[in-house]
Amino acid sequence: MSTQKFDLNSALANVAAEIAERFPEYAGFSGGDAGRKLVSDGRITEAALVELYSKAFGVPVLEEDEIVLPETREDFSLAFFNAHDCVALEFEEELVTLLVASPCSLGEIAFQMKRMWNCDIAVRFVRRPFLERLLSKLQNEEDEAEEEENNAEDENTLRTLAGEARIVRLVNDIFTRALELGASDIHIEPGEDAVSVRCRVDGVLTEIISVPLNQFPAIASRIKLLGGLNIAESRLPQDGRTNVSLGRLQLDMRISTIPILTGESIVLRLLNKESVRFDLAQLGMSEAHLKQFEKLIRIPHGIILVVGPTGSGKTTTLYSVISQLNDARKKIITIEDPVEYRTPGLCQVQVNPKVGVTFAAGLRSIVRQDPDIILVGEIRDKETADIAINAALTGHLVLSTLHTNDAVGAVTRLLDMGVENFLVSSALFGVLSQRLVRKICPVCRGEKKPVKCRKCNGTGFKGRSGIFELLILDDEIRNAVNRNASSGELEKIAVKHGMITLAEDGAAKVASGVTTQEELNRSTAEL
Repeated sequence: MSTQKFDLNSALANVAAEIAERFPEYAGFSGGDAGRKLVSDGRITEAALVELYSKAFGVPVLEEDEIVLPETREDFSLAFFNAHDCVALEFEEELVTLLVASPCSLGEIAFQMKRMWNCDIAVRFVRRPFLERLLSKLQNEEDEAEEEENNAEDENTLRTLAGEARIVRLVNDIFTRALELGASDIHIEPGEDAVSVRCRVDGVLTEIISVPLNQFPAIASRIKLLGGLNIAESRLPQDGRTNVSLGRLQLDMRISTIPILTGESIVLRLLNKESVRFDLAQLGMSEAHLKQFEKLIRIPHGIILVVGPTGSGKTTTLYSVISQLNDARKKIITIEDPVEYRTPGLCQVQVNPKVGVTFAAGLRSIVRQDPDIILVGEIRDKETADIAINAALTGHLVLSTLHTNDAVGAVTRLLDMGVENFLVSSALFGVLSQRLVRKICPVCRGEKKPVKCRKCNGTGFKGRSGIFELLILDDEIRNAVNRNASSGELEKIAVKHGMITLAEDGAAKVASGVTTQEELNRSTAEL
């Protein structure tokens, strides 16, 4: 690699001039400060900032995938690199090339490098998340080499560990990676030899990092502190919620811990409001389904159910309905366990069995609040079903979910709960059954190439689409429900009247190139 020293003052002046030319309103800031503010304000991406700095310093932009760090030198302290946010890329006799994310501290770094090791520096710029990832990797390697034992017996020690810069950096790196991948959940699980960190991306878990086992107490304590949990308690399950700022993003997270044989399993549910769009048109419905469903949700009263297994997108669909119906003329109340998305204009109730606020008890109180629309997170028992049906028959639109495999299964599930046939046929107006399938990556189209596709991280899939089955209860189906017809007979009547089944909707999405047959089979294996 060709390296060279640089004139810092001249390079910083070039940065300031470049920023002032492209963003005149930031001209009053120094070059490094302006760069950070441009990113935090969303005016420029991390990658674009790297290009800007590289141009101003007259150095090439490096491909992150091609960066190979040299062997660590004992005379260069990793603590120094951690403290100054830099990483050594190349060692020469009297010149060290450093990877940095910002030119802000280069003067101090150059002074200290000259004082401590009598060497000059050259620089290459990389994105801050990538730099922090490298620092975490180096720290992990050092920890593994030393095989240090972390004695985290008391709370004070745990708090100290959780506050260490390397642990804060590592946990933030995990969050950043999860966001970059578009993950919905993070799973942190200690094993016999190491801690596995996995992310659920488009419904499938994939490992993103493995860290030494001795770091787990510190990682767990850091996450517990963020969620307001008891950091000294590892024998009982705990639940919490927190907001974390990552640049200009506000990440809302639900935290759950449970004790396992090797320590604790920690799962974080990521509720990134900026990445979630509650829009019926974006769920993947066919034009026919969307037209039918939009007409259905405009009924003034009755029950509409969304059904499917856990993780099939039911909550997103319900909130998309609420988003479309939410206006100042309607009183909308929800009761959920838990409240996942806090939404302006709604009265949202959190289930809390400890104080007697169950779905049934909460729903009974909600009816007395003069609502127009009620969203019940899930109908779990006959008592909740009876109150929901009574609300629907007395002038309210009730939206809820059930765990059934298909649309007609919702009818038989209500009957199995003990709800009278005539009540089901009178109150229930429609059932939407759904699954989620991964969409074929628009860049690589799922084809294996020598270089891993950055869009889909080499999986061949990016994003998810729903497949749907919409049962509309017409007079013939209502009569069949009243005479206790089987689910098979109900489905035959529905198909005769034009219902598109899940399998048919999925086959249409395979044919149109949205997903693959293998992915459809995975998503609908139980049908």
